[in-house]
Parts: sequence; C-alpha cells; structure tokens
Amino acid sequence: MFIYQCDNCGKTYERDSVRYLCPVCSKEFIPGNPLKGVLKVIFDYVNIKNDFDVIHPDWNLFSAVEEKYYPEYPVGNTSFFQTKKLDGNVWIKNDGLNPSGSLKDRASFLVVAEANRLGIDTIVTASTGNAASALAAVCAASNKKAIIFVPASAPKAKLVQMILYGAKVILVKGSYDDAFKLSLEYTDKFEGLNRNTAYNPLTIEGKKTVGLEIFAQNNFKAPDIVFIPVGDGVIISGVYKAFYDLKMSGLIEKLPKLICVQAENSSAIHNFIVSGKYKNLESSKTIADSISVSAPSNAFMAKNVVIESDGFSVTVSDEEIMDAQKNLANKTGIFAEPAASATYAGYLKSKEKINSNEQVVLLITGHGLKDIEAPLAGIKIPEAIITNINNVKIS
Repeated sequence: MFIYQCDNCGKTYERDSVRYLCPVCSKEFIPGNPLKGVLKVIFDYVNIKNDFDVIHPDWNLFSAVEEKYYPEYPVGNTSFFQTKKLDGNVWIKNDGLNPSGSLKDRASFLVVAEANRLGIDTIVTASTGNAASALAAVCAASNKKAIIFVPASAPKAKLVQMILYGAKVILVKGSYDDAFKLSLEYTDKFEGLNRNTAYNPLTIEGKKTVGLEIFAQNNFKAPDIVFIPVGDGVIISGVYKAFYDLKMSGLIEKLPKLICVQAENSSAIHNFIVSGKYKNLESSKTIADSISVSAPSNAFMAKNVVIESDGFSVTVSDEEIMDAQKNLANKTGIFAEPAASATYAGYLKSKEKINSNEQVVLLITGHGLKDIEAPLAGIKIPEAIITNINNVKIS
C-alpha cells in the first residue's frame, strides 16, 4: 500500500516497522528543537495513476489508513469559492467549517482511524488549542480517551471545547514546546498513540486532504498560489504532500507556489527560509496563538516544501493580523481566528509579487469563535438602550 521514507536520510520502512520518527535520525533529536527524521508516506504512484478516475474519483487511493477504520465523524468537504470582494483572482478554502472549527480535525480523524486499526484506546497530544479540540471531538465520537497537554494561556473557548468533549486536559505552566515535551514523556511512560504534529506522520497525511479537496473543487486543477498560516510547519507540509501525490500520480504537471505566512514574533521557519540557517526563538508571543511556537516541530520539511514549490515566506505583525481579521469578516462574511486571518494579511502584504492572472487560494484554518478575546480588544460592544424606539440611533 505504501512505505515510509525519512525526510532527512531517505531510508525507507515498511508500514508497521515504525510508528513515529526515523529510528536512525531520531537519535539526533534533542527535545526543545525541531524533529529529526520526520517520515513521509510514499504510495505506489503507478497504480494510482492507472486506477484514478476523475469522473468517479476514489480518494482512498491517497489514504494511509483504510476506509473501514474511519471514525463515524464527518470531516472535510468544506467550502471553496471565489470572492470578488478581495482584489485579484482570489479563492477561499474555509476550513473553519470543520466540525470542531479548524483544519486540525483532518489530522485527528486519520490518527483516530489508525488507532482503530491498531486497537489502541488512548490518544495523546500537545496543542495550543485547535489540535486538542479536534482530537477531543473525534475521540468523543469514537469512544476513545484523549489526553491533552495544553499551555495554560490557551484561549478559553478552546479549553471549553476540549473539556466538554470529555478529554483529560492537563494545563502546562509553559509554552507549546513544553507541552510537546511532556506529551512525548507521557506516551513513553504510559503508552497510548501520540498524535503530535509531524512526530506522528499521519498528521501530515490527514492535513493533506485539504489540498486534495482544493484540487477536486477547482475542477481537478491545481491553483497557482496557496497562502498558508504557519506555526509548526505541518499544515504547509500537508498541503505540499497533496499536490506532490497528485503530481507523482500524473494528475497535475506543476505544483502550486506555497506561501508561508508567519507572525512577526513567531517566525522561526520564515527566518530559516530567508537565511538558510535554523535557530530556535527565545519566545514566540503573538496574538495568533495557533501559530505561536518557538521551536517548530516540522521546520526542516516546511522550509523544503516552500523552496521546492518555488514559493516564498512573509511575516505579518499582530496589528496586521487583527486588521485582516476585521476586513475579511466585513468583506466576505468569514470570521477567521487570528492565525487564519494571518493568511489574508500575508496576501495583502505580497500582492505586488502576484500576477493578475494567477489563481490565489487563501487557506482559512480556523473559525473566529475559537478565540473571541483577541477581537474583543479592538471593538466596542454597544451600550444597552431603554426599550423605546426613540432611543435608537444609527450612526
């Protein structure tokens, strides 16, 4: 069906001979740094090319877990549409419409499917909020136990979600990187399946489904450019993997340019792309909590996919992110969380690099209701009025 290949050394492994990282390269991994030896799934592309029919597409050909193990939980098939309210040939893929409100449902769905295949009942993850909410939701629908390590600073809306879904939530007095380390220690000591992004290669495979959907919804064509908000580097790697699989299967000729958008204060991958030298950040404080990470787990793969797709990287300030959130909502009716709004902010900052005939996709990764505390700081709630129509004034 497929083999795993190390993104670092190129060594290949049979499906069940490894679970997480390349056994060779992971020996070099130091907790608190990007992962070494992230695995990627390599399919039999010749057979896919022979078997895939665009009239009756079988997307299971591109799945690393058999359909019979899928949870009974509807994920994906989110809206994809062109909007003339934004300058240029701009299309929006709104993954805030997933069941728990973020693209992370896609990765959690596939990891829970793998847990079903392996007969594992407990799944563990570290998260700033969205991956945790997603895992808790899919686990609730699948009679699985979710154990989540999350920074205490996570938005309350995301904490409410994961708790109501029934997850065991462990608040960490520290950063996402601290939570990531603790979750690895937990699965080492108590077992369970670890869902951590990039550490578990199926998170990349799950997230790639958004790219496959863009291709299908775009009349089986690849767009020219995709803007993607980037934190740990797994979503952009997943989008790349979708189009890589399609290209290797002969379904497209050229990869879309992938644009990495990072917050100015959480820009480790951007710095790596621009300088060619990787360095952890001392801190990564940004209003866009979903892309706040000092030591992105998938930094090496993320850098490579931007370069291989002939894309580029851009950073945006917190002020630009919040302005983009407001303008996106005002113009398109889409309320995106700050991290997802960074996508639009990155597009606005990069318009001079884009030809007017190029099709641009803005990937919206999370719903604005995930974090209402951030926009509340920039708006004024109207005061209550006496119940008399004469007191109503519209400015």
